[in-house]
Amino acid sequence: MNAFLDWKHITFAQPLFFGLLLVIPVMIWWYFRSKREDSPALRLTTLGGIDSTRTGGKAMFRPVLFVLRIVALIALSIALARPQTSNTTENIDTEGIDIVLAIDVSGSMLAEDFKPNRYEAAKEVALKFVDQRPTDRMGLVIFSGESYTMCPITIDHNVLKEQISAIHNGMIMDGTSIGMGLATAVDRLRYSKGKSKVIILMTDGVNNMGLIDPNTALEIAKAFKVRIYTIGVGTIGQALVPVPTAMGIQKQLQPVEIDEPLLKQMAKETNGKYFRATGNKSLADIYKDIDKLEKTKVDITSYKHYAELFFPFAMIAIICLVLEMLLRYTVFRSIA
Repeated sequence: MNAFLDWKHITFAQPLFFGLLLVIPVMIWWYFRSKREDSPALRLTTLGGIDSTRTGGKAMFRPVLFVLRIVALIALSIALARPQTSNTTENIDTEGIDIVLAIDVSGSMLAEDFKPNRYEAAKEVALKFVDQRPTDRMGLVIFSGESYTMCPITIDHNVLKEQISAIHNGMIMDGTSIGMGLATAVDRLRYSKGKSKVIILMTDGVNNMGLIDPNTALEIAKAFKVRIYTIGVGTIGQALVPVPTAMGIQKQLQPVEIDEPLLKQMAKETNGKYFRATGNKSLADIYKDIDKLEKTKVDITSYKHYAELFFPFAMIAIICLVLEMLLRYTVFRSIA
């Protein structure tokens, strides 16, 4: 029954047979024309003399025969047109990419050369980037004076986006440990079986602490064949940064110091690329460029299955025709 109600997925294999329905207006015209021709030529002022010839109330039901013939023709036309329901299944084969976002969360990320600040700008573009990669497994590592895995690589992007949204200043000890951040991100990808392993490392400073030197972390990344895209965040020159003082939090201009030679080296030696983001738009464009560079192969094979629905209509046509013949040669046989 559901198949007949779901008209959106019903198609007709031989729709030209609906042309038979054009016969119906001709049949109706011929039926009423025949009725007029059968009307009596002689009019009587009284019916008393022919009361004995009346056939009773059955005559008024004789048009049922014509209706049955019309219904039979409609049902036959539909049956010959072969109504079908189609059900499409898709087999999706992906060669996913495993990606870890490594984001600097040091105090300098509160700088307001990005709107409203570097933190919020970084989170916004990261969330959009995740939405653009539905078939990839992704994870999140944050670092400042130390590093921390906020989300292991996963296909559950809702969980990942919740963790990105939860990033805030003061989560871990302040400072900038690029080596620790990179090493932790590589560790997340160590057992990855993805076609490609990628780290997007974003920082606005210079490595000044941490147990692992950036060059050591780079060698580890190369050993595990991890490609690194590095992003230096900050305007050229100085940026307004909230700084704690004896008078409370005050905003001060501070020089923007990014270890660009180190970030370029990381990208070059792993076949990645270095980017410099100086504002919200340039940061968004960088993530778009990375999205284009790291394309995921997705093969979708569609299969269509058809179920024939003509049989009920064929049965209706047969039943109507048989019923019409039975009534014509039994109940209505004596009716002129």
